[in-house]
Amino acid sequence: MPTDAIRAAVTVGTVPIVRTLLLLALLVGCTQIPGAATVPIVTETLVREPIAELKVMTFNLRHSGDAPPRSWELRRPVMRDLLTTAGPHLLGTQEGLPDQLADIENDLGDHYDRIGLGRDGDDRGEQMAIFFDTTRLAPREFGHYWLSSTPEVPGSASWGTAFARMVTWVLFDDLETGRRFYAVNTHLDHMSADARFRGARLITERIAGFEKLPVVMTGDFNSPAGPASEPYRVLTEQAGLRDAWVGAQVRGPEFGTFHDYQRLVPGGRRIDWILTTPDVTTTAAMMNTTGQDALYPSDHLPVQVRLRLP
Repeated sequence: MPTDAIRAAVTVGTVPIVRTLLLLALLVGCTQIPGAATVPIVTETLVREPIAELKVMTFNLRHSGDAPPRSWELRRPVMRDLLTTAGPHLLGTQEGLPDQLADIENDLGDHYDRIGLGRDGDDRGEQMAIFFDTTRLAPREFGHYWLSSTPEVPGSASWGTAFARMVTWVLFDDLETGRRFYAVNTHLDHMSADARFRGARLITERIAGFEKLPVVMTGDFNSPAGPASEPYRVLTEQAGLRDAWVGAQVRGPEFGTFHDYQRLVPGGRRIDWILTTPDVTTTAAMMNTTGQDALYPSDHLPVQVRLRLP
């Protein structure tokens, strides 16, 4: 139910490519592209989870309103396979509707919970739901605000947005390390560049009001990561966050994260990001290309990272 109310010990040598493959294998057991054979990254016997690393994923789910062949009913088994294989401790989602969020929570299992609210201020619309593994993370505080000139007004919209846009945030205790951090999840507007810029500034202001703790931000920013993007500059320069993909010690292949169910584009526009405060270390990052029978679970690729909190 939603909670709205409230080692690596490897003996295969020190060759850099081996370390790279192992770290990527720790993010996901295998990578599969629709229409292609499943290719294991390394054998299971070589994989040991590093202690204290936090597995984080950002994923625009694509809402459940599409008809076949991209209906939620057909995509759900692929989504279930991807998520249960990856096993994120923290999953920031975008576009999820209540029915599919309930399905995902059920598919993830009893040790997951979620926090979220519909963008119109009720339980019916799209959410910025944050899922978390309750064996690893415990929420202490959470809240929601809207990316508008009246951020405390549920469902409020400003600056030419196509829809109401919002942020869900949670203050977590990491039960394994005893550390505490903030998770922030959002979905910036796809139509208004001004709204993306102003939304990033508002998020920057709100992050500045947090306790001096690490921050992990997930989202679909509808803007390609890099200095040409105004929201990217605001969040990395003014908010002082770091791009986990850029800073990762090891990275998998890079694709455009919005593929719209078409062929993946190597080096394409990366509009789905994970950002962190500079005190967080990103040991590995990848884009999960899991699919089955020419069907992806969403029109976006999820981005996964492994983090070490300070």
